[in-house]
Amino acid sequence: MDPSFLVTTVQAGGGGVMVWGMFSWHTLGPLVPIGHLLNATAYLSIVSDHVHPFMTTMYPSSDGYFQQDNAQCHKARIILNWFLEHDKEFTVLKWPPQSPDLNPIEHLWDVVERELRALDVHPTNLHQLKDAILSIWANISKECFQHLVESMPRRIKAVQKAKGGQTQY
Repeated sequence: MDPSFLVTTVQAGGGGVMVWGMFSWHTLGPLVPIGHLLNATAYLSIVSDHVHPFMTTMYPSSDGYFQQDNAQCHKARIILNWFLEHDKEFTVLKWPPQSPDLNPIEHLWDVVERELRALDVHPTNLHQLKDAILSIWANISKECFQHLVESMPRRIKAVQKAKGGQTQY
């Protein structure tokens, strides 16, 4: 039981960190740590504090498209009303339910998870985990997220070919 020969582990997952992020072909957007469940009020803060400035900065001609999935908080009346009030600044895409193959952010979350698992020194507490996630996000290559955006036409065709079923993406 010499401590120099023991390896510490965390059982049952040990907790987690929830984050919200966005990106475009041009750049990664903010990665926002979420300290609680993401309800409509919290999401409204993200939309107004992060989505809006990102979209208006990246797309000053109001030609940007914002994609979100169909999470309950995304469909809340206060969110829908906020987007209606800002519909001249960017377009919110209508998104089919249950469509992870079409959601490019899911593939960025996979990148983050793979990078976390590949760390030489794994986080041992939630603060270290959050810092590691933020660092990994900040270092995702431009080629990585640009490839995801450029892959969307192929993804759409694959989903159409699978009649809405799963694809290789």
